[in-house]
Amino acid sequence: MFLAIKEVMHNKMRFLMIAIIFVLISWLVFILSGLGNGLSSLAASTVKQMKADYVIFEEGSQSSLSKSLLSEQLMAEAEKQPNVKAASPIGSTMATALKGESKKDEDKLDIAIIGITPGSFLEPAVVEGNGLESGKPNGVLANLSMKDEGFHLGDTFKLDGSTESLTIVGFVKGETYNHVASVFTPLEEWRKIAFAAPGSDNSIVQPINAIMLQGKEIHPVDMNKSLPNTNTVTRATAVQGMPGYKEENGSILMMLAFLLTISAFVLGVFFYVLTMQKSNQFGVMKAIGAKNGFLAKAILSQVFVISVASIAIGALLTYGTAVVLPKGMPFILSTKLVVLYSILLVIIALVSSLVSVRTITKVDPLKALGRVES
Repeated sequence: MFLAIKEVMHNKMRFLMIAIIFVLISWLVFILSGLGNGLSSLAASTVKQMKADYVIFEEGSQSSLSKSLLSEQLMAEAEKQPNVKAASPIGSTMATALKGESKKDEDKLDIAIIGITPGSFLEPAVVEGNGLESGKPNGVLANLSMKDEGFHLGDTFKLDGSTESLTIVGFVKGETYNHVASVFTPLEEWRKIAFAAPGSDNSIVQPINAIMLQGKEIHPVDMNKSLPNTNTVTRATAVQGMPGYKEENGSILMMLAFLLTISAFVLGVFFYVLTMQKSNQFGVMKAIGAKNGFLAKAILSQVFVISVASIAIGALLTYGTAVVLPKGMPFILSTKLVVLYSILLVIIALVSSLVSVRTITKVDPLKALGRVES
């Protein structure tokens, strides 16, 4: 480590160029991961944050709330199943909120209406105002992001194409669905909005989209046998079943994979060229007794020092970038992600330098000293 640091300090400009490349790579990796995590949260945070372990869908619905339609009467049977601690119905539909009486496009806001039972484990924590009440079906909980769009506590707003009016009784934080703000309503009100068109409920009594279950050892196969024409999945599978969620995440992960692969090649070439330039120095060191293992440790230590310092700077730049990003841009960079990708980048740097290490073992000390003519 001492030798590695001494050489870095002696050839500052050479190593600075490598460090700058590494900083830019790590910066881009963190930015992409933050945007990917932000988009993922924006698409499904409402379902992700629900205190449920399993979800019962209609059979053939592909684990999608928008494609599933069940009767709330199944609740009683679901609650009797083994290992089920609690069950609660849920419904979802997309709508457009109107600001005041205006119907201009700029005064419209797309929202997701989430129907739940007031007081159930599906009701999110209120950060401002009050919770849902069964006796007040028009009272709703809105995501805090709606405040930025001009909606305030106590406001009553109408829905485009509907005769229903909703009053904001409380605000919740971080609740989004399909990239829009979630608005939680009692199931009674949700049904009026979702099934306003005659026959849209397929004549199902007390229609809902799904049933959320609490319980760690619920067996989906047994549940499906007990409840015909249903499909029970884990909450994680339900998240994956949301329209476009899997494809969106896949695109971000593919970009990250390509970036990391290209990074490995770029860093490998830099370290290889740097090692070749010092082949005579390594030959001299071998001639005076330095072992291959010692020289390999010196190179790996050098790579480790440069990569750790570069990644730290890249992380700081990312957090700085997050501060100046537009408020509406979905960017969430968790500490867990930073640590995970930092470790991955260090491993990539060390692995990419192994070609350089192998080159050292082939250096002939006699040639380095000029005693053998080629």
